[in-house]
Amino acid sequence: MENENKKLQNFGRNIAKYRKQKKLTQNQLAELLDITREHLAKIETAKRGISINLLFRLSDTLEVAEKEFFNFD
Repeated sequence: MENENKKLQNFGRNIAKYRKQKKLTQNQLAELLDITREHLAKIETAKRGISINLLFRLSDTLEVAEKEFFNFD
C-alpha cells in the first residue's frame, strides 16, 4: 500500500510538472480537460486516481506521451 501511494504521488507530481511546463494553472488545465480544479488537485496530490480516458485526454492536452507520467526516476 505504501509503495502504491508513493507511485500515485510521483504520478501526480509528473502531471504538475508537465502542466507547469505548459504554463497552465490548475484551473486552466481542468477547464481544458472538462473537470473541476478540485478533481485535478486531488489527482496531483495523490488523493484520487485517474481514469484511462482522462489520462488519454491529459496526454493529448499537455502533448506528453502517457508513459512519461509514469517515469518515476
